Amino acid sequence: MANGFGGGVGDGKAKVIIQKEQVEKLIKEYKQIKKYMKSPLYEIKNLSGTETRVKNLLDDFGDEDVT
Repeated sequence: MANGFGGGVGDGKAKVIIQKEQVEKLIKEYKQIKKYMKSPLYEIKNLSGTETRVKNLLDDFGDEDVT
């Protein structure tokens, strides 16, 4: 009986390679956006309807965890 594509070798788990620099860059950008969202400038722009940076992100990716 065949063992599939792996031929019985390995532990059956997928290997994922993550570049640490890219993750750090993403975390930094996330923190900047969250800090901006807590600022009075964001509130003013949001109320006036001129805020686009966060709105575009929410339109693209959803707003499951916005506080």
